[in-house]
Amino acid sequence: MATAEARYVAVRRRTAISPGTLALRILRHVVLLVIGVTFLLPFWWMVATSLKPDQAMFVLPPLLVPWQDPQTWDRLVFENYPTAFTYTNPPFIVFIRNTLVIAAISVVGALISNPLAAYGFSRINWPGRGPLFAITLATIFLPFYTTVIPLFLVFRTFHWVGTPLPLIIPPFFGNPFYIFLLRQFFLTIPRELSEAGRIDGASELRIFTHLMLPLTKPALATIALFEFLAAWKDFLGPLLFLNKKETYTISLGLNFYRQEYDTAWGLMMAMSVCVTLPIIILFFLVQRTFIQGITLTGIKG
Repeated sequence: MATAEARYVAVRRRTAISPGTLALRILRHVVLLVIGVTFLLPFWWMVATSLKPDQAMFVLPPLLVPWQDPQTWDRLVFENYPTAFTYTNPPFIVFIRNTLVIAAISVVGALISNPLAAYGFSRINWPGRGPLFAITLATIFLPFYTTVIPLFLVFRTFHWVGTPLPLIIPPFFGNPFYIFLLRQFFLTIPRELSEAGRIDGASELRIFTHLMLPLTKPALATIALFEFLAAWKDFLGPLLFLNKKETYTISLGLNFYRQEYDTAWGLMMAMSVCVTLPIIILFFLVQRTFIQGITLTGIKG
């Protein structure tokens, strides 16, 4: 009995939290809560503005909630949401469809090209692999604005300007950041696994498709999420290469709520909420896989 009590006391002592540690944990959580609320505030402001009547848009001090000042509004304007889909010409659903098509094809292109390049840089020895990988990484430092004019001239020569092709073809040729992430992930996989495949007579392509790719699902999910987000919120690319309203994406379609002398702020904010929610839901659905892909990448250099 005495031995059991001694063990219980010893366990309590090991698991006990000192006042200083407890205070530090509370302070840490308070700081994280403040940071989280700070990041959440713009989204909340967007939702609140989508429900405000016009006379409450620019009230000073600003209304953090639509029902804060009963004298400036009479009801919540839920009609902004269905109206936002039919306000533009063509309807906004056309812009959403165009964006989904571009994003889906871009994700497919990223998942085809980047794993192949990353596998070659990480698992196959060939002359010049190191310098070429360094050059590939160096292209990350080139901002998109420095390559806009050459890209536009190339796509104009191909007669692609005015079509979605300039937005969906480049992902099929790799992205240096994605190649780096996948290469670091491939380096964490023991070489004995691929050597065993070679001993069994498997070709390099079979080793890649049947042994390596199934193990890189977290990294591939991370790449797919990054590429989908990039295509979903891209503004400069569609602005440069699309010149027909029927081919516009979400980023360009939101501009239709701005008229020559007025802006439909309620409708714009309502549609912004509608196009932001899928991204938030998608992130929460793949959050565990996404975090696993990030944390496991780069363990081995």
